[in-house]
Amino acid sequence: MNEITIRFAQKQDAQALLAIYAPYVENTSITFEYEVPSPEEFASRIEEISSFYPYLVCEHEGEILGYAYAHRFKERAAYQWGAELSIYLAPKARGQKIGPRLYDVLMQLLTLQNFRNFYACITSPNERSQKMHEALGFTLCGLWHHSGYKHGAWHDVAWYEKAAGCITDAPKQLISLHDLDSAAVADIIHT
Repeated sequence: MNEITIRFAQKQDAQALLAIYAPYVENTSITFEYEVPSPEEFASRIEEISSFYPYLVCEHEGEILGYAYAHRFKERAAYQWGAELSIYLAPKARGQKIGPRLYDVLMQLLTLQNFRNFYACITSPNERSQKMHEALGFTLCGLWHHSGYKHGAWHDVAWYEKAAGCITDAPKQLISLHDLDSAAVADIIHT
């Protein structure tokens, strides 16, 4: 699929993103959320996450085909250089290399913000997601057995991790997405 555009999500995208997300909630255990959030709740999530972290959408001819975002991995101060990544694609976007492209842009932006570790929480098994993460350099670092109960069954959760560059040096201060050099951000998004 050529001529896709990656841009930052806006509150107005909530309805289109919910159209992608709702089937994951209603029909799968990929997300452990039981109820589809309202458009207002989803718009609030976009706004809250976007206040510091990247929240990206992928469009083709004005249609949103998928989205990816990062959020805080854990609350304790020592974890602040880690970000948990999430991605959801419309069915027609699967197998089109949109997931890897969204993730690549997301990780480049996070690296520019001085994040050092990326994490992904994947309901297991989810072969498509696990293969994508492994192709992008993530490695399996743990499996939580019977972590979530949904659709009448217990599900395992696989945790994947990836380091952003050298992690032996002391980390730099994190930078809000909004304080990054706009030219550097534009270069990443438009590559």
